[in-house]
Amino acid sequence: MECEQRLNWLMFAMICPLIAGAPSSMSKRHGSCPEANLNIVGGSFVPSNGYSDGSVLRYICPDGYYPSVQSRSCQNGLWTPKPSARKPPECKKVTCPNPRVLENGEVTPYKNYYYVNDTTTYSCHSDYKFRGSAVRVCKSNGKWNGTTPICGRDSDHCPDPGVPPGSSRTGHVFDIDDKVTYRCDSKLTLIGSKERVCQDGGQWSGTEPQCYAHFTYDTPEEVSEAFSSSLKSNLAVSQQHEGEVQQGKKITLDQGGKLDIYIAVDASDSIEEKDLDKAKTTIKLLIDKISYYQVSPNYEILMFATDFYRIISMRDYKITEDEDKIEKVFKDLDNFSFEDKGDRTGTNIAKLYTAIHESMALEETTNSTTFLETQHIIIVFTDGHANMGGNPIPKVNKIKHLIIKNDPKREKKLDLYVFGVGNDVNKDDMNGLVSQRDQEQYFFMLPDLDQVQETFDSMIDESTSVELCGIHQNYDNNKRSAFPWLVEINVAHLSKGSSNCMGSLVTSSYILTAAHCFKNGDTPDKITVHLEKDLKEKVEKYILHPKYNITAKQPRIKEYYEFDVALIQLKEPVTMSANLRPICIPCTKETNGALKLSDSEGTCKRHEELLMSNELVEASFTSKMKRKTETTGSVQKVPEKIRNIKIKRGKYRDACVEDAKKAEGINVTNARDVVTDNFLCSGGNEPQTDDVACKGESGGATYITKKGRLIQVGVISWGVKDICTKRNPNPVSQADTRDYHTNLFSADILSFLKKHLGNDTIIGNPLGFF
Repeated sequence: MECEQRLNWLMFAMICPLIAGAPSSMSKRHGSCPEANLNIVGGSFVPSNGYSDGSVLRYICPDGYYPSVQSRSCQNGLWTPKPSARKPPECKKVTCPNPRVLENGEVTPYKNYYYVNDTTTYSCHSDYKFRGSAVRVCKSNGKWNGTTPICGRDSDHCPDPGVPPGSSRTGHVFDIDDKVTYRCDSKLTLIGSKERVCQDGGQWSGTEPQCYAHFTYDTPEEVSEAFSSSLKSNLAVSQQHEGEVQQGKKITLDQGGKLDIYIAVDASDSIEEKDLDKAKTTIKLLIDKISYYQVSPNYEILMFATDFYRIISMRDYKITEDEDKIEKVFKDLDNFSFEDKGDRTGTNIAKLYTAIHESMALEETTNSTTFLETQHIIIVFTDGHANMGGNPIPKVNKIKHLIIKNDPKREKKLDLYVFGVGNDVNKDDMNGLVSQRDQEQYFFMLPDLDQVQETFDSMIDESTSVELCGIHQNYDNNKRSAFPWLVEINVAHLSKGSSNCMGSLVTSSYILTAAHCFKNGDTPDKITVHLEKDLKEKVEKYILHPKYNITAKQPRIKEYYEFDVALIQLKEPVTMSANLRPICIPCTKETNGALKLSDSEGTCKRHEELLMSNELVEASFTSKMKRKTETTGSVQKVPEKIRNIKIKRGKYRDACVEDAKKAEGINVTNARDVVTDNFLCSGGNEPQTDDVACKGESGGATYITKKGRLIQVGVISWGVKDICTKRNPNPVSQADTRDYHTNLFSADILSFLKKHLGNDTIIGNPLGFF
């Protein structure tokens, strides 16, 4: 088996071997392979380890071309396959499968071969109706864009299933129980269902077939759309309003439903340690994406080669009491070392599915009722070459029998995915290991690990999930995505001077900040709001809390900050993306989903218990913003520092409140005249110091990270004293350095937010307050 496929296939947590099937001792032998006759016409090559034994030489062609020889491996001083001076490898033009298979219609132009960027148009004969794409373009991955053109009639029970490019079909009657069968042209492999049956409901069984050449692959965009659409149906919770049209596959998992996900990664021979680390990162990326949704899946993660190794078993995951189970899985992944893989000389896919079947059987024995209610998902990443253990399909059939139990209604309780990575995946064998359902795809082909990571980076598109608050991504190449809710505000006062504040995006149209950032006479046109890429958003109006009055208790309290909150309404809702997302607000249905609570558990009290139960609550806020040029060349506004604090409650709160009397301009006997229950408190040096807020950071979000989401619990309001200097812009608190944050759990604050953010008439998406 050729090396490159191993390097490339390393998919989704998957670590595909660089040299498939080569004995592990091979790489230890010394020697070199000849350097002659290795060039490729029209392309280049890259050896993994020079010309020494164990090296893999990978051929590379320009976009729209493919190498006639994918790779060579150096074994015992000889290249396999053997180079030829007479017939060197070459980069050949990518072609798309023959589109002239349209029945009852015309395809133009007529050509013997269709190359990248060639365009075809389709039309039907009279008395036939057209479905699909009327114009299609041949793409550089060897596939046509759009959907299969079909010329059909409405007289049959099922619609004409069409004839995909590169295939032929038998069967032209489409009534109940009628069958159609497909085959692909020579040198093409059929992916999907070879046979489909017209069912009672007017749907075809199975999956629409596609014909792949050996160089055909799916793009990250295609995979993320198809896989995300299918997987998301098991992650999202059905909460759409009556009469609302739901996009994509029907949601099968109700709120509180049970979901078991098995992830298996090929770790066979010659995978390099650096690629294993990349694979583990990719797995974590997918699990992190899944964690955005309201369901809480259970996981089993396996590495497999000659044998299999469980990173975490389904049973162990379920009995773990730790609230942060996912973090434990991540640690177990990190601790899985290159040496742990053991014997990797073979690829035993059959043994892998046997192991998964054993785990499932144990779950059924443990609780048969729960097992019947559970949705089961298996995701396997492999280069697709099983060289030991026999045919894995009978093992997959045992899993199907265990879950489906010969009841067709239970077929949707099992989803079987396979990702093939590399340029020489055995597509036909892998196609037999996946689920096959109408308008869904379960087998995917990607050429290399970079494309895998790109796929999972975008597989659950946050921009299409506006209701998901508090999502953040700690990606090295885009710091803004770690703070997508962060806002910088400047108010040019009519009277004199200006105010610099921070804020948080809480809906697509509203920003939450501090009321003291504004003065009488301020107008919306003088308010500058910076979100992503340093762009300015136009402001419609600002709204202060009706009870806010900074002079209410003069002269004893020079500046009184009770109810120090305000909202800024934008003229136009912002478009959500990875860089622009709202933070979660407590006591809303959106945050209920983030906390993975059922509707019956959705109360303010429950949210407060989960977020604020300790005497010392770990929380954060951000410093002022700075301009940062990203690796892409774009300029983003990102915070200079994340400030970490402990919100003082219980026995620590009294001292924190008492220090308010030390602030300049305050002359009171009872500190609670200044700091009511509408405030949260941080700072001091007991039991330890905190970061402190500096000038210009008022109005920013005080937030807690819970279940992977960011939930705002306060708004930075005021402090006892300012200890920030140019020399020390990031100080830690002293004994009497305290910061006070407006408490979003306050009934008066919540009622203000609900009035303006929970109003169905607002522009953008209103929040669902309890």
